[in-house]
Amino acid sequence: MQKLLPDDPSDRQLVAHVHPDDWVNPEPKLRYHLVVIGGGTAGLVSAAGAAGLGAKVALVERDLLGGDCLNLGCVPSKALLRSAKAAHDARSANRFGVPHAEGDIDFAEVMMQMRALRAGIAHHDSARRFRDLGVDVYLGAARFEGADAIDVGGATLRFKKAVVATGARASAPPIPGLADVPYLTNETLFSLTSLPRSMLVVGAGPIGVEMAQAFARFGSEVTLVDVESRVLPRESEDASAIVGRALDADGVRLLLPVSELAFRQDGDVTRVSLDVDGKRRELSVERVLVAAGRKPNVEGLGLEDAGVRFDPRTGVVVDDTLRSVTNRNVFAAGDVASKFQFTHTADAHARIVIRNALFGLLPKQKASDLVVPWVTYSDPEVAHVGHGPESAAAAGIELETFRVSLDAVDRAILDRDTDGFLDVHVRAGSDEIVGATMVARHAGETISELTTAIVHGIGLGELASVIHPYPTQAEAIKKAADAYNRTRLTPLAKRLLGFLMGRA
Repeated sequence: MQKLLPDDPSDRQLVAHVHPDDWVNPEPKLRYHLVVIGGGTAGLVSAAGAAGLGAKVALVERDLLGGDCLNLGCVPSKALLRSAKAAHDARSANRFGVPHAEGDIDFAEVMMQMRALRAGIAHHDSARRFRDLGVDVYLGAARFEGADAIDVGGATLRFKKAVVATGARASAPPIPGLADVPYLTNETLFSLTSLPRSMLVVGAGPIGVEMAQAFARFGSEVTLVDVESRVLPRESEDASAIVGRALDADGVRLLLPVSELAFRQDGDVTRVSLDVDGKRRELSVERVLVAAGRKPNVEGLGLEDAGVRFDPRTGVVVDDTLRSVTNRNVFAAGDVASKFQFTHTADAHARIVIRNALFGLLPKQKASDLVVPWVTYSDPEVAHVGHGPESAAAAGIELETFRVSLDAVDRAILDRDTDGFLDVHVRAGSDEIVGATMVARHAGETISELTTAIVHGIGLGELASVIHPYPTQAEAIKKAADAYNRTRLTPLAKRLLGFLMGRA
């Protein structure tokens, strides 16, 4: 089992919930309706949902229940981001006519609070809670021993259906010298107890951007590098530019794009050499954070013995119903079988698996029908759902885009957060919403309204009739809807209205 460090009282409290030392695995039932391998989000939701429907369910976890999200991902990272945002707001309070704070951040206290908050949430994912829900919880390594059986520590779990929900892990790119330096990933970053004086972050995707900004706000000298020419390359250029400006304002040094990156350890210092703008540069940093790649957890599961096809780079090969293409009794869900590696996608996958695995006579649900929003929790946040211009063009969809700049939204003006926008993309000639991007401090909280509209076929014009509280950043959606409705006012309609007004 992976040991959490620094192994303080909060860490021990968490482990007591999600991998208790005194846990005794139950005696296996003759046959389970569903055996779930992996106790992250996809596995937990699959197990709890199936047990709630009366199925006999076994859940196997070799490490910590709760998976990456609770222990090494969403929960600890967002706790750090909130502390970093508080530090930033305190330092910049004079923007609001309030005396600003000075002095160093107590990083040890920040990390201690993060671990305490994480431990306080852990009971939701605890072994005892799932046992009380009717799930047989097994702590240990699972391995298929045939097409319909799984071994856990010498015990055989026979199943009608199984789901592989083993998630993914950080994967370091093959950079010369990197393996010889003590680099950090999300699996070790949250064990820090002292603030690095300097940090190089490799990877300008969501994790790299979020942590670069956070550690810069804590007081580290942060350099962010990537082979791409801009941060958040999956997002639009406008969204990327705004986040880049925010990082620059927070003191993050952006070196984009870089090539010929190489590392060398020199005592307590990591030497870094790279090419940027055609020039060779040398850096010295205290710590390196690698946030550039994920790898599915498929090794050691005996998938070959179960006749389950998998790819070491992309995970278990499944059809659109999340069923293995080579073993009809095995499904896969979450990061081990998805290009969308988000906790909320894993949750959605689990609900699909429950229906498709346990209710064979019902119409099958399809993963391709999911409308998946995502959020990068930088400051400002970037939230996206559905198509953007590039993906729409690839799908043969002609778009019309309605943009609202935050400098036209009163709440953003009052909050001094006007560097952002909302883009709502509709199918040309209609008000059918096919995608949206928002860059704003509360974009992640706002995007769900547009996701709901896409899922339930609510047109942009209809959103104009929804009363949005004033003042909120979500008013940007109403402004976009009003802009769409103004396009429906044809020249003929304008002349008719003018005629009627003239008669009044």
